[in-house]
Amino acid sequence: MKELRVLEQPCCAPGAPPLAKGSARALAERFKALSDPARVSIVNRIAGAGEVCTCQLTAPLGLSQPTVSHHLRVLKEAGLIEVARRRGTWTFYRLVPEAMEQLAFAIGGGPVPEGALVTRERAVAS
Repeated sequence: MKELRVLEQPCCAPGAPPLAKGSARALAERFKALSDPARVSIVNRIAGAGEVCTCQLTAPLGLSQPTVSHHLRVLKEAGLIEVARRRGTWTFYRLVPEAMEQLAFAIGGGPVPEGALVTRERAVAS
């Protein structure tokens, strides 16, 4: 599992100080995971439903199961989603609330995430 540093202050709000390289890289990894419209749609559907099975995404997105699984893997590796539960061969995913709060905070659109910020010495596993 990758470890990504989390921001201590917004990066993109007016008056934001320069980002450390590690923080910029970690933030870019998360935004990069959202750079594909299919992945944005997946996050949107999970946010609306609370948790979603891979099988519930193929038809609405018009994508094959392997393609949906690839996008889910990218989102999971970026720490944006996690496995909520498994039922037989079905895997259900949910958003990682702290990751969503951190992204909103980073662009200046959300309050300081409680318990999600770290110092330079600590990192949050994603």
